Amino acid sequence: MIRFYANQAGYLPKGRKIAVLAQENRVDEMEKMKDKKVSLWNEKGEQTAVKQAVYAGVDESAEDKVWHIDFSDLTEEGTVTFQDGEGAVLGSCIISSKAYHTLNQTLCKALYFQRCGMALEETFAGKFRRCTCHTGTAVRLEDYLKRKENAKQYEVTGGWHDAGDYGRYTTAAATALAHMIYAQQLFPESFTENLNIPESNNAMPDVLSECLYELRWLLKMQMEDGSVCHKLTSMRHANFVMPCEDKRQMILFPASTMAAADFAAVMALASRVYMAWEPAFAAEAEAAAVRAWDWLMQHPQFIGFENPAGCNTGGYEDTSDLDERLWAAAELYVTTGNAAYLDKLEDYLKTNENPTDMGWVDVSGLAGLSCLFGSKKKEAKETQRFQVCQQKFRQAFLNEADKICDIADVSGYFVALTKEEYGWGSNMVVLNRAMILAVAHLLTGEARYREMAQAQMDYILGVNATGYSYVTAVGTKSCQNPHNRVTVSDGIDETIPGFVVGGPNSAPVDEKAEWLITPDTPPMKCFLDVWECYSLNEITIYWNSPAIFVAAFLDADIV
Repeated sequence: MIRFYANQAGYLPKGRKIAVLAQENRVDEMEKMKDKKVSLWNEKGEQTAVKQAVYAGVDESAEDKVWHIDFSDLTEEGTVTFQDGEGAVLGSCIISSKAYHTLNQTLCKALYFQRCGMALEETFAGKFRRCTCHTGTAVRLEDYLKRKENAKQYEVTGGWHDAGDYGRYTTAAATALAHMIYAQQLFPESFTENLNIPESNNAMPDVLSECLYELRWLLKMQMEDGSVCHKLTSMRHANFVMPCEDKRQMILFPASTMAAADFAAVMALASRVYMAWEPAFAAEAEAAAVRAWDWLMQHPQFIGFENPAGCNTGGYEDTSDLDERLWAAAELYVTTGNAAYLDKLEDYLKTNENPTDMGWVDVSGLAGLSCLFGSKKKEAKETQRFQVCQQKFRQAFLNEADKICDIADVSGYFVALTKEEYGWGSNMVVLNRAMILAVAHLLTGEARYREMAQAQMDYILGVNATGYSYVTAVGTKSCQNPHNRVTVSDGIDETIPGFVVGGPNSAPVDEKAEWLITPDTPPMKCFLDVWECYSLNEITIYWNSPAIFVAAFLDADIV
């Protein structure tokens, strides 16, 4: 059986447009490897083109034979229907100049539905309205474990629930915020419409208002000595109840150097960006960044994090903080122009041979965004040294982008994952690599990088061996059952739109997926839209945020 896959959010009129036909790779069907003729029809029932579906070989990750239908020359907006040589409908897609603008709005609005500590009113949330949650105070872990009476209480309301659970995590928050703030700074034209959030119609772009809700909470994670708590969760994940029904004690877990550095970096970034709209907050953010940096300098050795016995909430563990320190040094230098930060930027850059990653584990690429695209207070004596740093980041991004293109080129679905890379959160890897391709395009203007960045979004939005759009409620076959306590518990048949789910995982760790996915399943097909399958189908803020960055890049239509 021939399967048809297209980007379910739509294709831009001027962009590359490739749909895929696929068939399981069976030896008894070798005669079907020849190219196929496909006719394309518009909404009026008129045939607009006849194309060759060109045989592209076997995709190893999917174990599919694959054909490509290139219809990039079609620019008329509307629905395109594809028929085979016998007139049978293969599938359809849309061409729309608003495809990525609409997607970006949906991805951004999803963050509003993660808000903690406030009621989501019907005016803004519609049928997904809910009452206020998690308004109680928190205690520090050592006081909780000792059952200390009269322990100091911390006011910690606000921010976003991190994922399908109700925890809030510093490193995850900082990473997601950076993706979104840089997206708005680099592609402001993609964020001009309001999101219908409580802050809409103020002077600030709505995406920055949404980020500010998270930033104001994040400030509460800093302790009196400048250290920053690694996370704020209960001791164990909440049951599958609505957030207002989760009454477990919130706990501030100990500081880590990763958390302090990520905090310093994103607060320094925020202080630059918000100065135009919220100068008092901008000043507070810069002061907090400096305090966190000072604490880091007093603690030069790595201080990691491990969950204590009995705790099962997210660990966000790491083995090094050099990439986080690099990012913090970059943001603080670009923000303040203080040469002491440049000294540290140079030192940390020497330890990183490929500073391009932009996930929460390795944030070195975010230092690159700061150096390459941030505005710096220029000092003549430092300009040359800073330019050396910029050049290293530039070359690293271009080298990595070329490697990513090479991976995607040999994939029948143009996805930048090797067969071995379909792990937990594989969609995050795809989107982070799309960010690198977007940066490479910004640096060079080369069309190849933009086309491959779009190909990664095509994969996320349906051009993959499962046929799913991995963004909830976006597309004709989108994920409807994410691992998300709200979605499972709210009693509403529809799912909240706009969440990116984790994606195929050839080594799932949840019991349901281990039971349902057979060991011989090809990696790209190791996915289920089943809410229990958290290692396939969970959501999180830092899976949405790179999608926001890439959607904004594509919506800006930089060609």
